[in-house]
Amino acid sequence: MKYTRLTKEQFEELHQEFINFLATQSITGDEWEDIKKNKPEAAEQELDVFSDLVWFGVLSKVKYLEHISPNQIHLFECNEKSMRLIAIKIDVQEVDFTTKEGFEWLRNNLLSDAIEFFNAKKEYSDDKHLDIFKMIQSGANITKGELFKYFADLVKG
Repeated sequence: MKYTRLTKEQFEELHQEFINFLATQSITGDEWEDIKKNKPEAAEQELDVFSDLVWFGVLSKVKYLEHISPNQIHLFECNEKSMRLIAIKIDVQEVDFTTKEGFEWLRNNLLSDAIEFFNAKKEYSDDKHLDIFKMIQSGANITKGELFKYFADLVKG
């Protein structure tokens, strides 16, 4: 398995897609029940293959990621060959970026010496999708990129 198995809740959400997946392999509902009961290892394998297919589909569409912690924000733009990073770091203990107040403080203090901006570019390894997956596993969230675009304009200007 390349990624991780979907959760029970995710499988329930994708119930129809899983049925379609089994159908592409000419597995009927009755046959699936039989496989689950009599060949659990084969059933596990089907769940893993389906999970990888779903993850691959999701990861193929990721354009932006964010990872926000109390004193740092990491914003990523996932391009074809590389990833662009905009990082924001503060050295003010009372401010927490994970709160609404922390974001308001950031917005009101963008020119403060307490804020550091970093701009970087990183090439992917041999597997772009796995690189993105690992970032999600370590806490990054897929976004539409509003925050990235906002700060990209700011650090460019």
